[in-house]
This record gives sequence, structure tokens and C-alpha cells, in this order.
Amino acid sequence: MNRLSVALLQILPTGTLEGNLQKGLEYCEKAKAIGADIALFPEMWSTGYQIPWCEEELRGQTVTIESPFIQAFSRRAKELQMAIAITYLEAYEPSPRNTVCLFDRHGLPVLTYAKVHLCCFDEDEGRLTAGDDFYVCDLDTEQGEVKLGAMICFDREFPESARILMLKGAEVILVPNACPLEINRISQLRARAYENMLGIATANYPAGQPDCNGHSIAFDGMAYRPEAPVSRDTLIVEAGEGQGIYLADFPLEEIRAYRASEVHGNAYRRPEKYHLLVSETIDEPFIREDQQ
Repeated sequence: MNRLSVALLQILPTGTLEGNLQKGLEYCEKAKAIGADIALFPEMWSTGYQIPWCEEELRGQTVTIESPFIQAFSRRAKELQMAIAITYLEAYEPSPRNTVCLFDRHGLPVLTYAKVHLCCFDEDEGRLTAGDDFYVCDLDTEQGEVKLGAMICFDREFPESARILMLKGAEVILVPNACPLEINRISQLRARAYENMLGIATANYPAGQPDCNGHSIAFDGMAYRPEAPVSRDTLIVEAGEGQGIYLADFPLEEIRAYRASEVHGNAYRRPEKYHLLVSETIDEPFIREDQQ
């Protein structure tokens, strides 16, 4: 498999579920037309990352994987022979979840991930149910298989998210996003790619969406090339602020060769020294009233 092309759908929501459905399907077609293997939506596309305060309204905006909204993307993936990573407010108990489902080019769900690190400091998202684990799947593409994982927005802030996905075999991580991507958050994504020797593909909402600024971004994680005497920028593509589709081409065979020879990832870790990382104790100055 020489490359994996991920279309970062940096698009504005319409304000309705039906409008987001139709616009989403339209942009999937546009992604296929420019050669994408995967179309990646920004975070919680079904609602445009709107989380109503009213409990009845909140539950009224949820969808399930069997819903017409999600199944339409399953059918479109099969029609286009292209994988689609659709994001949505998922019906769940005791409260909804912030979820992404990846349909392969046959229209089959191969990965479903709910956001583990909720923004509990936010009164809206803090009411949702957190996901319980990180998952990796084998995605069948026209060129071959690739191992994919997913994390969502605030998951980026925790090195453990990408680290676990790397340990489970991920070669590329899909990251739906809904926040300003500025130098520090972009640096986190760059670091997650570099330290795990994998690709990161992040789709954000464009400027015009509240608290978002575009800059959807992708990194290939390869700091060095055999023919180059110094390290290189791992950036593949960075969008501007406007609405559009931004194609990230990951050189898979080159990434795989790099992962087989370079020093990062899991080559020289010392997990027997890391016991404190799984301690559940939280001490000052990190105690917060809204911790879950």
C-alpha cells in the first residue's frame, strides 16, 4: 500500500440534522472525486457540536448507528467505495456520547469510538457519557489494509490516548475536532505523531463555527529520512480558516519502513518503570470539583 489519502472535511454545519445529512453526503462525493480513501468529519457533525441544555432536547437530537442519518453514510460509503468517518451525538445511557463511526468502502462499520476524555470543565459536554476504551481496526482500501485508530478533540491533550492506539497497532489516527487549533494544540498533535511514529489526521470546523478556526491538519510522524542529514517537518497539510476539503496523503510504505527502524514508539520503552501512570490518585494542585 503506497499511500492513504484522508479528506479532512472542514465544513460548516447547516443547523439541522437533515441539512447536515445532505451536506455531509455531498461533501463525501466531493472527497471521492479528488481521490480520498477516507472522508473525515469534524467532531459531532450530526448536531454541529451543539449540546442542548434541556435534557429532553438533548436526547431528542441523538442518533443511533441504526438511524437513517448514520445508515445514509453507510450506504454512501458503499456507493462511493470510500471509507467514511461520520461523527454524531449518540443515543446512550445514562447520557449521550460524543462518537465517531468509521464505515469501510463496503459500508460496514469497522470502528466505533466514543470520546474518552470529555471536557468535564464544560457544563455542556460534561453531561455526556465518556467512552470506555481506545480501539484499532483493519481498514480495507482499494490499495490494501491499514490499521486505524481514533481519538476526539480533547483526547489530544493526553499522550496516553495516542500511545495506547500505537501499542494496539495503529498506523494512522483519525481525530475529529471542534475547537480553535492554535500553535499549542497543533504542537500536541505534532508531538503525538512524532513520539508514536504514526500519522495524525485532524478535521476541524472552519471559521464561522463558534469557537473554531479551521486549520485542519495532518502529520506523517516521520522526523527523519535516510537521504536527509537533518530532521524534517512532519507536516503533510494545514488548512486555512475557510470551508473546504483538504487532502492529506500519507506515504504508508515509507511510514512503515520508518516505524521498523527508528527509535520512537515502543522500541525502547520501560513500562516496568511507569506504575505511577496508572495510579488513580489525584493530588493538589490538580484537584477539580468537576472531575469525573
